[in-house]
Amino acid sequence: MSGDTRKTAEGLAYLSGFGNEHCSEAVPGALPEGRNSPQRAPLGLYAEQLSGTAFTEPRAYNRRSWLYRIRPSAAHPAFHRTGNGGLRTAPFTQSVPDPNRLRWDPLPEPAAGTDFLAGLWTLGGNGDAAQRTGVAVHLYHADASMDRVFSDADGELLIVPERGGLLLRTEFGLLHAEPGEVALIPRGVRFRVDLLDDTARGYVCENYGAPFRLPDLGPIGANGLAAARDFRAPVAAYEDVEGPVEVVNKFCGNLWRADYDHSPLDVVAWHGNLTPYVYDLRSFNVLGSISYDHPDPSIFTVLTSPSDTPGLAGVDFVVFAPRWLVGEDTFRPPYFHRNVMSEYMGLIEGAYDAKTSGPGGFVPGGGSLHNMMSAHGPDRETFDRASAAELRPQKVDDGLAFMFETRWPLSLTPQAARADHLQQGYDEVWRGLERHFGTLR
Repeated sequence: MSGDTRKTAEGLAYLSGFGNEHCSEAVPGALPEGRNSPQRAPLGLYAEQLSGTAFTEPRAYNRRSWLYRIRPSAAHPAFHRTGNGGLRTAPFTQSVPDPNRLRWDPLPEPAAGTDFLAGLWTLGGNGDAAQRTGVAVHLYHADASMDRVFSDADGELLIVPERGGLLLRTEFGLLHAEPGEVALIPRGVRFRVDLLDDTARGYVCENYGAPFRLPDLGPIGANGLAAARDFRAPVAAYEDVEGPVEVVNKFCGNLWRADYDHSPLDVVAWHGNLTPYVYDLRSFNVLGSISYDHPDPSIFTVLTSPSDTPGLAGVDFVVFAPRWLVGEDTFRPPYFHRNVMSEYMGLIEGAYDAKTSGPGGFVPGGGSLHNMMSAHGPDRETFDRASAAELRPQKVDDGLAFMFETRWPLSLTPQAARADHLQQGYDEVWRGLERHFGTLR
């Protein structure tokens, strides 16, 4: 194919599951047999390895894929600095971490012609992108498809659509991501985002640290939580496009651009265990108590990025998916707590069972931040209702919420700290939690 022709085969397929070896070819015979880098790759292609971890990481955690492409990635002109827009990167030193509980309404409507990249808006984060530690929390709101290509050398991008479907055109092929699903783009992988609806809105976790992986199950056993087979990898689909293509690279916090004379989304075949993927959050196998008490939210972990301290994640991605509550003599909504981890929570649809009141409310597209050891839990309305509820088996299926939970406090960007959509008076939701000691038995 040549000129402006684009291969647009469906990019959804089950390819052996999360973290396993995958392979796909858009043209029969494009994958070499038995060798990663033969003297001459098939069909006149170039062989190129993309490494997502150090070469010497243990086999179980080593991530790499071989790409067989029309031109090698090395064939590109120089990059030059371009504006960062609303995108910011760790270290976040323009403000001190805030111990107060904070909540935001959804992002305002974007200016006409805003694509996914221009629509990224950084709320805050921690760590240091150049040291490959920590995380950033972004939101996006776009009303136009991208006519340029983007890659992020600083971290992998976990995209959580809340409004509007996305078609992700990646080097590995095509992926659809709808609200209720999440998509991951590995560090350094080039991609373009087409909108499948008039507008698109959602959340992004930029993970600077170790690649996301499935959490260990420990005493849970072999089954439960997210199943490897439910992660969808793309089928190879390539662009053989001659002509100017703007390519933007995020590197150590800044955006750099170059004008290629061809599309870099020209991978005809690939194999490996480093790949973009999509996961349907409704596939999550929720576990919980079937006797009494409320399990810790760690039981809802979909993906984790481990740190150098066992059991303390750089970031966990947690989903509160539809589930049954059956605990006896149990306060069923999330309990009051203070946590050594910091929690950014977003809402994809419906309502969250511990946040029903307050100015502006907790609504889809909005978010809350509870930094480490900040006391939080159900608002007064939820507490009163749950304390008096008749404890029959209860199906919770009227909302879909998630958390980015991280080991370090999240520092806000100035734009988030001063945003018009930052709710004032969030603390009011806990006002009126009265003293009952000595009056009730």
